[in-house]
Amino acid sequence: MKGDEEMDIKTHDGYEKLLEHLLQAYNQAAVGKGKERHANNLPFEQQEICQGNRELGSMDGAIFQARKKAKESKILLKLKGKEAAKAELYGAINYLCAACVLIDEIEP
Repeated sequence: MKGDEEMDIKTHDGYEKLLEHLLQAYNQAAVGKGKERHANNLPFEQQEICQGNRELGSMDGAIFQARKKAKESKILLKLKGKEAAKAELYGAINYLCAACVLIDEIEP
């Protein structure tokens, strides 16, 4: 998909909550904290979340960051509540998506 093309998402009964949280992660990256702090007006796959891993020659950095954010979400849940914990997990999801972008780039 490119630019402002609409994505046709087919919903399935029983998967509404999954879609809700995946869209929250997407929105964090595309219009929320991720875009504000990290995008530098670049597409997702050209941002540091992907580019830094390319420079290192692996997706290990993205995997590590996702792990770190998942662990931190447990602490945030206790200290700052549910929304802060979920926001951290949405960041983890976005790091895992960066790893998927890098996998897509691997030549067969």
